[in-house]
Amino acid sequence: MEGPRIREAIGRWINLPRIDALALAVAKWSTLSVIVGVCTGTLVALFLAGLDLVTELHWRNPWLLYLLPIAGVLSVWMYRFAGKEADRGNNLILEAIHHRNQGVPVRMAPLVLIGTWLTHLFGGSAGREGTAVQMGAAIAAGLGRLLSLSPVDVRTLLLCGVAAGFGAVFGTPVAGAVFALEFLVRGRVASRLVVPCFIAAFVGDRITLLWGIKHTPYAIEAIYEPHATSVIKVVLAAICYGLAGLLFSESTHFVQRLLKKWIAKDWLRPVFGALVVIGLVHLLGTRDYLGLGVSAPLDRPNAVTIQSAFQSGGAGAASWLLKLIFTAITVGSGFKGGEVTPLFFIGATLGHSLGLALGVPVGLMAALGFVAVFAGATKTPIASFIMAIELFAPHSPDAMRGGFVIYAAIACFVANAVSGSSSIYRSQKHAEDEDL
Repeated sequence: MEGPRIREAIGRWINLPRIDALALAVAKWSTLSVIVGVCTGTLVALFLAGLDLVTELHWRNPWLLYLLPIAGVLSVWMYRFAGKEADRGNNLILEAIHHRNQGVPVRMAPLVLIGTWLTHLFGGSAGREGTAVQMGAAIAAGLGRLLSLSPVDVRTLLLCGVAAGFGAVFGTPVAGAVFALEFLVRGRVASRLVVPCFIAAFVGDRITLLWGIKHTPYAIEAIYEPHATSVIKVVLAAICYGLAGLLFSESTHFVQRLLKKWIAKDWLRPVFGALVVIGLVHLLGTRDYLGLGVSAPLDRPNAVTIQSAFQSGGAGAASWLLKLIFTAITVGSGFKGGEVTPLFFIGATLGHSLGLALGVPVGLMAALGFVAVFAGATKTPIASFIMAIELFAPHSPDAMRGGFVIYAAIACFVANAVSGSSSIYRSQKHAEDEDL
């Protein structure tokens, strides 16, 4: 008699129906996250391969810059006739997640893919993360509609798409998962959704690599051990990084507001922006601030790039500001792409200059600026800190020593605090406004 009673008591305590429900939930979200990761990783691989191709085409045919106004018109008309709300990009995704609706159309994926290729083929200064994030969210929204998922489930799936896109495009799956959970609401992380987001980001990254995509390696040559003087210098630099992130966000929004006020025709705004970019190229006598700016063209090996900023003499004192201006005009006037890679450029070149001024290795300061300006402009300091480890540790033997970890944390969190409430994402909410 004692045995059955014990088994009955254990059964009541374990609550088998609850365990069955938990197992089903784990199986459900593991499957959905993997599907989103596979589809997003494949699409990101296609996007990055095409991006390399159009970038090289532009390098080989510099006259394409003069067709940038036409590319802007094509992009606007493409969205007008096929895109509808998709033109609102990341802000549409944020609003769909906040309001728990299925307002992200699947057509957002091909539209932003083609639009970003057009921007880079003709020399616009933009990034790539916005494209990857939007493609991931579009795939997730389409899957949600196909399976008739509830609004709450669609919301989770959209975050998985964001995580997969971000993690795959930069090769930073952990940062991608945290970014999806952190960029939704300033000052809060949706920690309950970490497992499906991490699965989606990890799978997306692996699939992109399986397609043969290689990410740019970044290495730091010298890292200081933490001591009072070096920490003070990093804090001073972090204040500058935060102000640069603030300036970028406000400049982009200012250009958008100004052009909407001055130019009623939406297709004329990118024409104006393109003409300004072309004018700046001729005024400055350089093409260094066009495109992604990750690596130098073969015919211009001494161009200012993100990679060159890690070497002494690889950037000028105004390089960060010039990239900021080129990108604010390009993105603010309506061209597609993203802002994160330009933020990396701005941060790395600013860090280069600050390293020279403060007597700190330029590679170390470029690395800190790389992630800290991004943290300030997007309000995602935790994801930025994790990205610092994922990007620099594999190629820098000393990066995981205490010095770099401490410096990266200081840089990201101080820059985030200094930048205030300004963000490149208008539809981000404050923690007190959102119930996760």
